[in-house]
Amino acid sequence: MLDLTFETPKPKVISGAKHDWELVIGMEVHAQVASKAKLFSGASTKFGSEPNSNVAFVDAAMPGMLPVINEFCVEQAVRTGLGLKAQINLVSAFDRKNYFYPDLPQGYQISQLYHPIVGEGEVIVDMAPGIARRVRIERIHIEQDAGKSIHDMDPAMSFVDLNRTGVALMEIVSRPDLRGPEEAAAYVVKLRQILRYLGTCDGNMQNGNLRADVNVSVCRPGDYEKYWETQDFAHLGTRCEIKNMNSMRFIQLAIDYEARRQIAILEDGGKVDQETRLYDPDKNETRSMRSKEEAHDYRYFPDPDLLPLEIEQAWVDEIKASLPELPDDKKARFIAEFGLTEYDASVLTADVANAAYFEAVAQGRDGKLAANWVINELFGRLKKEDHDITESPVTAAQLGGIIDLIAKGDISGKIAKDIFEIVYTEGGDPAEIVEKRGMKQVTDTGAIEKAVDEVIAANPDQVEKAKANPKLAGWFVGQVMKATGGKANPKAVNDIVAEKLSL
Repeated sequence: MLDLTFETPKPKVISGAKHDWELVIGMEVHAQVASKAKLFSGASTKFGSEPNSNVAFVDAAMPGMLPVINEFCVEQAVRTGLGLKAQINLVSAFDRKNYFYPDLPQGYQISQLYHPIVGEGEVIVDMAPGIARRVRIERIHIEQDAGKSIHDMDPAMSFVDLNRTGVALMEIVSRPDLRGPEEAAAYVVKLRQILRYLGTCDGNMQNGNLRADVNVSVCRPGDYEKYWETQDFAHLGTRCEIKNMNSMRFIQLAIDYEARRQIAILEDGGKVDQETRLYDPDKNETRSMRSKEEAHDYRYFPDPDLLPLEIEQAWVDEIKASLPELPDDKKARFIAEFGLTEYDASVLTADVANAAYFEAVAQGRDGKLAANWVINELFGRLKKEDHDITESPVTAAQLGGIIDLIAKGDISGKIAKDIFEIVYTEGGDPAEIVEKRGMKQVTDTGAIEKAVDEVIAANPDQVEKAKANPKLAGWFVGQVMKATGGKANPKAVNDIVAEKLSL
């Protein structure tokens, strides 16, 4: 395990016209369950299908159609809970959340208010090397998604696409433990990383598969400590919820704007209304969507068509035994096994596919050298071309082959970069490229010595300067490398130059 120091929440302090204020943030993250079928029907969840083509009779609320729970979606929720070190409730139940949904034909959402499937857990958020924040998870419940209203296809009419209707969501609710915009974004990044490692959600925010509702309030310095002592939310101020955030950058901008809006109201003697708001990125502002309803306003009641969900501990244990190595554990192992810095290990484990690629390259090789090539050469090139690791033209075996050639002394670091460029653009086996193109490093000390002698003989003035200032010996090394087309072994060149100049 990583040796971490858990810091206490450090609030972002915003200076108002009259007072200082502190931020309080809680998150409700909606993660689409990675399942081919919906929560209560066998309809497809494929993204990008023709409108209303993935709709079963249950999704369309046809008379007499009853929901049937998708066991795989339940398993994915349990898997997520275990990945967040949360309590798994062996008995949970579904409720009807009655509300006007123009894009949900039933007129209510099937959710879990009173008896969620997952209880309290945690997410460890990395704030700096060796420094982390523990964000408490209050609950995870599963519910069905609504459809999509489309307003820009006709000036006088709106259209409804029911393809998303009934898609399984996990709503992951945090405690109000976050104290600033950067922390909130870092929390979502870490949560998405864990979900991707678990394989329970692909985390694609562009497609709406992961989106966050952000609850923001402000309080006076010292009031948050009173909340920790009493767990009385009254100390945290009135919160407003910013809906459907699907960008880390927008999350930060929306929180900052909303906090300043609330501070201005309070300092002007007004009262913040609890409401749901939307963020407009074009204007960088939040605007009111509707007054925030409490649970009783939604008229929750147990869903009469679904029995309480009962699962066995043996099944939970079986799922737990199948969990993959999670990001923090993998990061700790990379540091211990490959001798990486915490920063490099963090970069390499940020994405499960990146981590798998690196491990394939590093296996049986110098871990630090492998990390350097993967991060600096490969990741740098892929980022420049806006590609990810799945689109890499260089396989792990090919990159590993380049590292093997360096380790054997067949090529220098400079030649290795030339080989990498050839493999990246043309493909091929690195060893064969070196052989066929005559790129093998010159290690024959006799040939290197001859080249050194020629450079020294041609530059007597530079020799005298180097003898007076040994740092200038590097000039001779550069000239010899240039004369040998970069093929001479750099260490051998340095040693022979120093010997010839008697440095």
